[in-house]
Amino acid sequence: MASLIEFGITVITISVSGVMSPGPLFTANVAYGVKGGWKTGIKIAYGHTVVELPLVILLSIGAISLSTFPQFREYISILGAISLFAFAGLQLRGILKKSSQDYPIRHGPFFIGVLLSALNPFFLIWWFTIGFKLISDALILYSFIGIAIMFVFHIWMDYAWLGGVSFLSNKGKKILTAKNYRIFIIAISGVLIYFGVVFLKQAFT
Repeated sequence: MASLIEFGITVITISVSGVMSPGPLFTANVAYGVKGGWKTGIKIAYGHTVVELPLVILLSIGAISLSTFPQFREYISILGAISLFAFAGLQLRGILKKSSQDYPIRHGPFFIGVLLSALNPFFLIWWFTIGFKLISDALILYSFIGIAIMFVFHIWMDYAWLGGVSFLSNKGKKILTAKNYRIFIIAISGVLIYFGVVFLKQAFT
């Protein structure tokens, strides 16, 4: 059985693929951060949480119901591995295309956090595949309390990332340059592929 520290590291590492992936929420956060600073990033993260927490609760109920079926863990491990490979490929394709678009500032950051989370298909797919695997592992390892532990390990990254990016956008720092961000996403994609292989080993051992 994995220790709490090992489980936390796994959750945090895999969660990076969802939290820090390029997309409309990231673009909007940068745009809002230019004027509002780190506070806008926190408000966007809060809006994101309003959508994410109920989704995790619903998926946890589903995982609890399905956990009694034979070979449930094996099937979820295979699905999680395939999803990790797919997300790694999508992230690499998106970052290498160097595509970006400005996001019009028409609504408050909290509303944008809710809207761009609820209507983001990649966010939903991530939780129904990779996230569902993490929820299932949390349930198997630590029962009901494990789901709360998993969510805590995941959610703080949203606030740290969105708040940090909006702060850098406001201050005009050059730390998060396009080149550095591209290298970071490529490295993260490699980590996702590694965990995909780990999940497959779990399914067949």
